[in-house]
Amino acid sequence: MPPPRSPRPGGPRRPHGHRARAGGSARPLPRRSAPRSSASEPAPTRPLPRAEQHPSAQSPRSPYGESAQPAHPQWDPPYGESAQPAHPQWDHPEQAPAPARSRRRRSRVPRPLRLGATLLALVLVLVLGWGAGLGLWADSRIEHVEALSGAENTPGTTYLIAGSDRRDGESVADDGTAGARTDTIMLLHKAPGGNSYLISLPRDTLVDIPGHGGYKLNAAYAFGGAPLLVETVEQFTGLTIDHYVEVGFDGVAQVVDAVGHVNLCIDRDVDDERSGLVMTEGCHDVGGEQALAFVRARYFDPTADIGRQQRQQQFVGALMDRATSPAVLLNPVNQVQMAGAGSEALTTSEGTGIVDVGRMALTARSAMNSGGTLSIPVENPEYQTKHSGVAILTDDAEIAAFFEAVADGSAEVPAAE
Repeated sequence: MPPPRSPRPGGPRRPHGHRARAGGSARPLPRRSAPRSSASEPAPTRPLPRAEQHPSAQSPRSPYGESAQPAHPQWDPPYGESAQPAHPQWDHPEQAPAPARSRRRRSRVPRPLRLGATLLALVLVLVLGWGAGLGLWADSRIEHVEALSGAENTPGTTYLIAGSDRRDGESVADDGTAGARTDTIMLLHKAPGGNSYLISLPRDTLVDIPGHGGYKLNAAYAFGGAPLLVETVEQFTGLTIDHYVEVGFDGVAQVVDAVGHVNLCIDRDVDDERSGLVMTEGCHDVGGEQALAFVRARYFDPTADIGRQQRQQQFVGALMDRATSPAVLLNPVNQVQMAGAGSEALTTSEGTGIVDVGRMALTARSAMNSGGTLSIPVENPEYQTKHSGVAILTDDAEIAAFFEAVADGSAEVPAAE
């Protein structure tokens, strides 16, 4: 059989068995080479020998029997060099390491310390939550009264503390006096310089009560309640009252019982039928009933109100020491009892809450620890009046100078004995 002729007239005959399509070109295809992006790039490299791969990882094959996957430029050595991989450990592509995962940085703090810090944080959260809840509960139980006069403010913070002796209570015996009296009146002042003073104002001090004239100080409460008492004290001392706190004596016994007891000292044996105080000379842990009698008693003492105001200051200090002791502060039962009894016994001015009462207690304790418990200057402790019996007479000039020194923090505290 003669060989097929060329499609072009006069062209060469194709050898027998040639599979080129009639009319197609028989010219050989040029060799493909990797395109160069720029003159500075290295010469094209030879492909690496094909490694054995897992069937699932094989690349699609080209029509010419070679892998269609381009060689990695990092593994292609230049022409004429050995076809070794760039990294000796990466003989196969699947052996190349995966991208490094970000590792969590290990803390340098030891694990026990971290656990301790976490437990401490939880305890603080519980304590703060407990304290906040207890404070809100106690604050909701406090009775408020419009007591402040609205007078122009004076430097520092001034508290007026009144002990209300209500005869209709359970702890105060009925002695025939109707209504209520302020058997205890104290002025607590924190000066701008930081000094604190606790001053007892004897209830029998002769003062001028606005709208009523000259009477004993406790008569102001009988005439007009807390507002008139505040106005009278402001006129007498020259200090503007910022917070009014009234403590019902019927609640004093409950507060003392809530903290367990208070330690009180007396310099003689006492058996007073009118107050109910029965104590022997020395210091004793007493409960609520005897603590109340200790605060109220005065007829057994020849100094009358002067001696009683000293015992009242002693009681306030003893109560503060007991209430802030670890045995009470770290006992949740005592905390609830104290907050309940204390809030129930309190009557404060509008805007004066449990936080202000707490600040007052801290200020009182600071005054006692620094010796800032003062007594007003007295001209005559047994001044005979026409209608009010025996009263305490003071000198206006001495009182003015005394409270000016208290206001600016320059008042001298008595030397410790």
